[in-house]
Amino acid sequence: MESSHVVSITNIEEEENNNNITQMKKNKTIVPITSYPRDNKNNNKQKKSEQDIKKLIHSTKVGISLVLVSLLYILNPLFDQVGENAMWAIMTVVVIFEFNAGATLGKGFNRGIGTIVGGGLGCSSAVLAQKIGGVGNSIFIGSSVYILGSCATYFRFVPRIKKRYDYGVVVFMLTFNLVVVSGARPGFKVWEIARERLLNILMGFIVAICVSLFVFPTWASDELHDSIVERFHDLANTIQGCLEECSKSVKEKENQPDTSFTVCKSVLNSKSKDESLANFAKWEPWHGKFGFSYPWEKYLKIGEVLRELAALILALQCCIHSSKKPTASLKQCETIGSKVVWTLREVGDSMKQMRKCEERDNIITKLKTTREELSLVISTSMIEEFENDERLAIASLVFLLMEVVEKVGELVLEVGELQDVAGFRTRVTSVST
Repeated sequence: MESSHVVSITNIEEEENNNNITQMKKNKTIVPITSYPRDNKNNNKQKKSEQDIKKLIHSTKVGISLVLVSLLYILNPLFDQVGENAMWAIMTVVVIFEFNAGATLGKGFNRGIGTIVGGGLGCSSAVLAQKIGGVGNSIFIGSSVYILGSCATYFRFVPRIKKRYDYGVVVFMLTFNLVVVSGARPGFKVWEIARERLLNILMGFIVAICVSLFVFPTWASDELHDSIVERFHDLANTIQGCLEECSKSVKEKENQPDTSFTVCKSVLNSKSKDESLANFAKWEPWHGKFGFSYPWEKYLKIGEVLRELAALILALQCCIHSSKKPTASLKQCETIGSKVVWTLREVGDSMKQMRKCEERDNIITKLKTTREELSLVISTSMIEEFENDERLAIASLVFLLMEVVEKVGELVLEVGELQDVAGFRTRVTSVST
């Protein structure tokens, strides 16, 4: 690994530094941040077009499922077998069919378990209440409804249950109350009605799951993975744009459209989406590059660090805008920042390809060296040349860049842990800064 150049504070050493940087660029040991084009408009149009196609496919799949379960009610031979309870199959498809296969599986599983457990307990309670008879019938049913309803509602507040099984608990409460209250009337065939409804719900579940999994499936795991990878490149482009503003005047900065705020705001608001996708991904079967027991929690940790990095980038942009004029120190920060941009893109590419980065330790070492370089960018002799407010802006810029470098190093470690746990394939890479 080549030794990193330390930015000096005297005019003679500044000139020597610029000459060395020029020579390093010729030798391709520095990746200039301006070498990466940013075509956000075309990318956004392409994403929107792909999303529209997925929505159209999902709508078609729901229509196909509804047609299939409606045959139970339309065709006389099938209707003779299932009767009026065929409507429960249609209701099941409408309720559980979600955009992602994992969400459909999760909701279907919750509905199935809730129906079986709630129906079983409801039938048992209703039969026992009919045997008691008289006033005891009403007392027993009221007591069982109160006890199970209260307990089920309490369990909904447990974080782990609420996260994955909240819908199942709701279905359990609904099914139990419907069955046990219906069975309060004498002569009501509880077991027969429960069996027919369960079979129809099972038919709707099978139709919805088969269509969701085998007709152009949309995987929550793929969406989560691609979303995390995309944020690496988005934040790298945002840092690139912020550092390019270091060499611009105040007037040029004011006329520059603020695109970094939109990108960082999108990243900062991604927590709920990540948690939902990770929850849905846990329900999905083995497909493509994602197997059983895949470490989706690591993706949530990486997403959290990316949100912290986005907050730092927003603060960094404010410091750059507060600078009244371009300075040599800011231009030097631009050069140092190119290493951060390159690292983010390199780590994002390794995640996208699901390959290990063998030079992970070297990247961490170079990020530490970069942080040391930033601490030497500004000295007391240099900031004395500026006004008080300008000194504060430059010092804040350097401090925030140091924090950005620290956070990128944390990202590299988190991605490295994911690569080890998930068993990414080995890849030999050459590290250049």
